Amino acid sequence: METDNGKMKKTLDRLFLRISEGYPDTPFGVDFWDGATNKYGEGEKKFTLKIKEPRAVTRIMTQGSLGFGEEYMRGAIDVDGDLQALIKLGNSKAYRSLRIPIVGKIKIIYAFMAARDTVRNARKNIQQHYDIGNDFYKLWLDPSLTYSCAYFKRPSDTLEQAQQNKYAYLCRKLRLKIGERLVDIGCGWGGIMFYAAKKYGVECVGYTLSENQYEYVVERITKEKMQGQVKIHLKDYREAEGQFDKFVSIGMFEHVGKAFYPAFFATVKRLLKPEGLGVLHHIGTTADRPTDPWVTKYIFPGGWLPTLSVVCAQMNKHDLVFYDIEDLRPHYARTLDSWIKNFESRIGDIKKALRGAINDEQGVTEFIRMWRLYLNGSSVSFKYGSNRLYQITFSNGPNNSLPLTRKYIYE
Repeated sequence: METDNGKMKKTLDRLFLRISEGYPDTPFGVDFWDGATNKYGEGEKKFTLKIKEPRAVTRIMTQGSLGFGEEYMRGAIDVDGDLQALIKLGNSKAYRSLRIPIVGKIKIIYAFMAARDTVRNARKNIQQHYDIGNDFYKLWLDPSLTYSCAYFKRPSDTLEQAQQNKYAYLCRKLRLKIGERLVDIGCGWGGIMFYAAKKYGVECVGYTLSENQYEYVVERITKEKMQGQVKIHLKDYREAEGQFDKFVSIGMFEHVGKAFYPAFFATVKRLLKPEGLGVLHHIGTTADRPTDPWVTKYIFPGGWLPTLSVVCAQMNKHDLVFYDIEDLRPHYARTLDSWIKNFESRIGDIKKALRGAINDEQGVTEFIRMWRLYLNGSSVSFKYGSNRLYQITFSNGPNNSLPLTRKYIYE
């Protein structure tokens, strides 16, 4: 009589065959928990998937990407070779056609609802991701601690140069002028505020919910004697006050959550002077579906990736007139691959930095595997999936003083 484990292996074999047929350019191997090995596709293997426990298969079949992510984190699933090649196969129709049982779906929905970006949850959600410790981020980001898509003007640009390119690019789109006031919602470690204050002589006010980011910016303001030019508040975007000539938000809108888009754009409308310009720089998607459940639980609780049509519809409702829309998808893939290279080259230092915050060695290992999966999965989503990186330049109401061409952006 065939055992349950035998039936499970046969089910997996059929699934892997279907996946392989859809990706003939990605041959791969599978090592099973009982020592058996299979190869799928022709040619040299891009990777070998190691399934160490039958339980890991059950989790994948019942909870999809959430189950896969958690089993990978704890080491019950491992990958030798190209991790991105494996993740790419997760976009296959065969894998996406897996029918998740209702119990698994309920768990996924509960996790999403529990993390919705209400005023009460927002601070907790942001701190889960950004308050890991500045030392951790310093090890693999560029010196400006910019944690968002860079702009590569040429393939030879370093990550540091590409991030400075991005700030220069955004400032040109905003048409900054000396004496203006710029508000940055979700200001991170203050990259564009310090850049704009120094290069354009504008006054910059930032808002963040990350205590680590807030403390870093306050310290830098003092160190560089920029008290009159750069200010930061540890507050929710809904608590922002004042009137500004220019508005920018870089990599924050992903955290807002679909239910709170009206509140976000009402805030933008309130902060921006009539005819004032803004740029919304955010990750979007062409697939109108909830964020991956594993990413929601472990990486960006409360987040939601919007389609461009949803964002534009909300801007229309608030009389925010979009002037220029650009998709920098390839730039984010290149940015992520640069981060991955830095991350992997500093694993020893990262472990040391994490041991101060995570008590046990297994916890450190799981954290590193979590971030490895997140960074590589994000890169794959920009290269082959539905992720997009939108920069939307807009004005608060019609602005007839803008140039007739976009020549000023590129020169």
